[in-house]
Amino acid sequence: MLVTARPPRRTVNRVAFAAARSVVALLSAAVLAVTWWGWAKVRTINEGTVTIDVIESTVNKDARKPLDGAVDILLVGLDSRTDAQGKPLSPEVLDLLNAGVADGEQNTDTMILVHIPVDGTRAVAFSFPRDSYVDIADGFGKHKLNSAFARQRNTIAADLARQGVTDQNRINQEAALAGRKTLIKTIEQLTGGAITIDRYAEVNLASFYEISKAIGGVQVCLKEATSDDKSGADFKKGLQTVEGAQALAFVRQRYNLPGGDLDRITRQQVFMGALAKQVLSTGTLTDSDKLDKLVTAVKKSVVLSQGWDITTFAEQMQGLVSGNIQFRTIPVGEPTDTYGDGNVLPVDPKQVKAFVSGLATDSQPTSSASSSAPSASSSASGPHLTTSPSAPPPTDVQRMAGQPSTQHGGTSTPPTSTSQLITADGIPCVN
Repeated sequence: MLVTARPPRRTVNRVAFAAARSVVALLSAAVLAVTWWGWAKVRTINEGTVTIDVIESTVNKDARKPLDGAVDILLVGLDSRTDAQGKPLSPEVLDLLNAGVADGEQNTDTMILVHIPVDGTRAVAFSFPRDSYVDIADGFGKHKLNSAFARQRNTIAADLARQGVTDQNRINQEAALAGRKTLIKTIEQLTGGAITIDRYAEVNLASFYEISKAIGGVQVCLKEATSDDKSGADFKKGLQTVEGAQALAFVRQRYNLPGGDLDRITRQQVFMGALAKQVLSTGTLTDSDKLDKLVTAVKKSVVLSQGWDITTFAEQMQGLVSGNIQFRTIPVGEPTDTYGDGNVLPVDPKQVKAFVSGLATDSQPTSSASSSAPSASSSASGPHLTTSPSAPPPTDVQRMAGQPSTQHGGTSTPPTSTSQLITADGIPCVN
């Protein structure tokens, strides 16, 4: 039977500290991208937003053409201390964000794939855990997924330096572009061809802070009070509104949570849903001051793939409503130790392909969509990953529904039709 991962056992090392400071995973820009219709202000997004030519020709779609079919958007969060233009954040801003030491800032600790079918009336967002143990594209071998960007970036940067290139800005730009392309290919490879990435959006620490402040914060709910010095989290139990530094801490915390990084992913998904609901509210759509701040925040802090016309995209998304945005996490196995990468989460690409294919369909899913997904393969690519041909792909809906969790005991109970999905409608309480 498929299982989801226990919180990995961590030692206090560079990887752990870098993970504690991981960038916000909500990638609010992504939510905005699928909800920005009817705004006159949105036209200014296309002017001044940083764009990059990151979509490879191997993806058999032109990133510049209008959205006339299903589209897949990769949303990436970097633990970066710069804004979208590459300018360093001030010490005052970094201190406010509780960013800590710039250690591991090239890791992509947040990776979310958003699938929007042809009719544009719904969206499914798939979270990819940072510690997923996968084959990295471009010949880097098997490592943690969050290292794909950094491995290629560092390789290209070293190659350029050996060639005598001394312009650090050129080195940074070319190396980062190569890293992004490797990450895109790795995600596509991991899904077994179930998707091809058409659009790319990237944010960092500052972007989350700016965007959440612009809309006046969102409501979240916690099952218990919790705190964590590394992320700056200090929250009470129950319903509360978070914005700015508090919102950043909410989605960055992974220590002192029973599910570790998987609980953090659940928080990210819940926050994204709450953010979408807030953006869709009349209070935001009719508030010119909020819209001005929102557009300014996006232009300052979000990087988009070249040719992504946000105005056209927004017009084509007019049928999307908040309740039609669902959030899922790919199936992973029990944590296991490796020689070079420490504690990792085994992943079977065949199971990921079945999971993604079963949910990223062009027909409207039912409440039991996950159980109707294709059966996962019984072959596993790593230790501690067991499968059952009849078991549907697991999701995090059991925890969201407040049902007893069986994930820590080596087994997983398939979700029932009464399980609560994570959507952009409602405020579920989480760890």
